[in-house]
Amino acid sequence: MLRRKPTRLELKIDDTDEFESIKKELEARKRQREEAESAAAGGATAYSVELVGGGASVSSTAASRAELINERIGYKPHPKPATLPTLFGSLQF
Repeated sequence: MLRRKPTRLELKIDDTDEFESIKKELEARKRQREEAESAAAGGATAYSVELVGGGASVSSTAASRAELINERIGYKPHPKPATLPTLFGSLQF
């Protein structure tokens, strides 16, 4: 098996500047998100959800939160009517 020489990586000033700018952007976003969450924590039933893929935020109550989750996972809670055939099946004597 042939062995090659190790690859040499060089860190340039442009790379460090780019890293610092991206780091500042991420910290600013994190601070804004924390401020929004702390502001939303003031209301007992209100909350803020940030959808990462869409970048949209939705404010809603706890009931619609459950509906949103049920819709996302495909669960459709529809209670069955409590009639005799549904309780006992089709009994024939």
